[in-house]
Amino acid sequence: MKLHVINTGNFKLDGGAMFGVVPKTLWSKTNPADDNNMCNWSMRCLLIEDGNRLILIDNGIGDKQDAKFFSHYYLSGNETLQSSLKKAGFSSDDITDMFLTHLHFDHCGGSIKYNAAKTGFETVFKNATYWSNHEHWEWATKPNAREKASFLKENILPIQESGQLKFIDGEHSKQLGENISISYMRGHTDAMMIPLINYKGKKIAFMADLLPSVGHIPLPYVMGYDTRPLLTLTEKEKFLNEATENEYVLFLEHDSVNECCTLQNTEKGIRLKDTFNLNEL
Repeated sequence: MKLHVINTGNFKLDGGAMFGVVPKTLWSKTNPADDNNMCNWSMRCLLIEDGNRLILIDNGIGDKQDAKFFSHYYLSGNETLQSSLKKAGFSSDDITDMFLTHLHFDHCGGSIKYNAAKTGFETVFKNATYWSNHEHWEWATKPNAREKASFLKENILPIQESGQLKFIDGEHSKQLGENISISYMRGHTDAMMIPLINYKGKKIAFMADLLPSVGHIPLPYVMGYDTRPLLTLTEKEKFLNEATENEYVLFLEHDSVNECCTLQNTEKGIRLKDTFNLNEL
């Protein structure tokens, strides 16, 4: 097995929204904001070579939205989904499995592009199975008013229309192979999936939006975007305790500085131990 970091660019989101009830005087120590209270966030994905499978976890924001949409998110960075795949020695046609932790636009927007005639949409990964789960798909395709702006139908419905969609069949599924297990989290959005990957004698947890950055490690640091913040608190505490006890490596999708981290127990609770790049393992 071999892992590749796939950087798809950075974007900005409001710092207050990203840290919920935590005061700016605290969260700005790890995630400084600009004059508009916006913080910089990565959209870092993970590519897994495992036997004859090439599995991509999440794919960033994509490029098909209009200028007004992108004006809200201040995209930056020189790397894109396609350039990062090329740097790793692959193209989108090589991907066998496109695994989507959840269907918010910054995690799945790269799934779909305009067709050549600009008359409709088609899948970016034409040879891949797209993986979601029944529970989250139902949630995303019939969105509540609070999350509607995050579930864009042009990112989601063409996947089903393509015939490439399949569903993970439950907790700790092995449909992605013996080296990858799946856990579900329901605080951020319904049935978000967290992959846990066996790699070089370690377990790599792709944290998605359960832990966006090292600045979110203290338990009360929960995003305002979460639909059930108290459930996030419970899920986060359980997972971080498990990660600390078992020395998991946490792969951070949204931390603009740190790719990976480990945790330790302290007098103040679970806190950051080390940060490093994935290729240092």
